[in-house]
Amino acid sequence: MAREIVLDTETTGLDPRTGHRVIEIACIELEDLLPTGGHFHRYINPDRDIDPDAERIHGISRQFLHDKPRFDDPTVAEAFLEYVGDAQIVAHNAPFDRGFVNAELERAGLAPLPESRWTCTYVLASKRFPGMYNSLDALCKRYKISLTEREKHGALIDTRLLAMVYLELQGGKERALNLTPAQAIRSSVTAAAVAAAVAYEPRIRPLEPRSTEEERAAHAAFIAKALKDKAIWGRLD
Repeated sequence: MAREIVLDTETTGLDPRTGHRVIEIACIELEDLLPTGGHFHRYINPDRDIDPDAERIHGISRQFLHDKPRFDDPTVAEAFLEYVGDAQIVAHNAPFDRGFVNAELERAGLAPLPESRWTCTYVLASKRFPGMYNSLDALCKRYKISLTEREKHGALIDTRLLAMVYLELQGGKERALNLTPAQAIRSSVTAAAVAAAVAYEPRIRPLEPRSTEEERAAHAAFIAKALKDKAIWGRLD
C-alpha cells in the first residue's frame, strides 16, 4: 500500500537560514489515499524569541514552549523520523516546511529528507486551478471544507485541513470517510489529540449535462439509426 504523511509546521519566523526554528510539527498518515487515524504531533522549545508577526498568526508564545522538548530530543527528531519512515511527505508550499525540517534535522546531526520525498499541494493546486489564489484557506473554501474551528493557524489543525484538500486534489475520496483523529481542541494554545468526524454536504451528483437538448436528440437519432436494438443502454430500464 502507498503510505503518505501529510505534514505542517509552525515556526518562529520565515527563514531557517536566519536562525528561525520549528515550534510545532504535526503529521497525519494516509494509506492508499485513506486516513488511517494515525498521527504525530509535538510542540518544540526553539531556544529563541518568536517574531511578533508569527505569533499573531499561530498564537504560540515562547512562555508556552519553555518546558517543551527541543527538536534534537529523541522524543522529537528520532520519533519523527521513525514515524515518517520511507513514506512520501505531503505539504502545502513544501519548500517552506522542507527547509525548516531539514535545518532542524541537520542541527540535530541527522540526515535531511531529500526533495524527491516531498509532494507540494500548492503545485498540485496551481496545475488544477491555474491563475487562481491557491492558499490553504482558499482551497478549503473552494472545496467547501469548514474552517470554523480554525481561530488560529496551528500545525495540527492545518494538517487535518490539508489532508482533506489533498484528498480532494486526488479525486475527492474523503467525502465517504472520516478523518479521525481530526479536530484539534485548543485551550489557549494547547492542542489535544483529536477525535471528531468531518461533516459537510456531499457534492451534487450527477453533474448537470453540458450538452443541449438538440444535441442529445441528434445523438439519440444517430444511435437509433446506426445501432438500432444493439445499443446496450437501450435494453436497460
